[in-house]
Amino acid sequence: MKLLKNLILSMCVGTTLQGVSYSQQYSAIETAEQGVEALLQTVSQSKSLFLNDRDSYFSAIEEVLDSFVDFGAVADVVMNRYATQATEPQKQRFAGILKSTLTRFYGASLINYDGEELAFLPPSDSNSDPRADTIVGMELRGSDSTLRLQYQMFLDQNNEWKLKNLSLAGINLGRQYFTQFSALMGQHDENIDLVLDNWQ
Repeated sequence: MKLLKNLILSMCVGTTLQGVSYSQQYSAIETAEQGVEALLQTVSQSKSLFLNDRDSYFSAIEEVLDSFVDFGAVADVVMNRYATQATEPQKQRFAGILKSTLTRFYGASLINYDGEELAFLPPSDSNSDPRADTIVGMELRGSDSTLRLQYQMFLDQNNEWKLKNLSLAGINLGRQYFTQFSALMGQHDENIDLVLDNWQ
């Protein structure tokens, strides 16, 4: 199925209900479910823009993602041990780079969405600390294949569930991007500004 292949190629990131912030009154699963449905609705309503006004299309996708994904936390996950070396402006810059890159990958992948079934999986550990990081599992089920995704979500300082990492078809996005970040750090004598200049 074209959508599933494109998702794997782009290593896409999370989703949300546009213009709404989620507090702890919703579980992580409920938040993710509402978010995914809202993103798919936004994609369906904005498909015509992809060909005629691509900037507006990606802007709509980014607005949805921005209310659900903590790109600062994503940047920390990707930087991993190097995060302690980075200044706050460098972290903010990298968060912006990731937001732009992932919005375009995700938006381009979802343009082929055609009503595939989305199923949320029961949590593997229902007795864990309700404030601890939570893994939300889901599957995109097509006629010829199934893609499993896992969203790592956490409660931020505003007591809202946010996404900070994603595993797609068994591939951990944070780890994969850390490998890229670490390689660039080696190539550029651990100069974070040069790493960000050369991030692709």
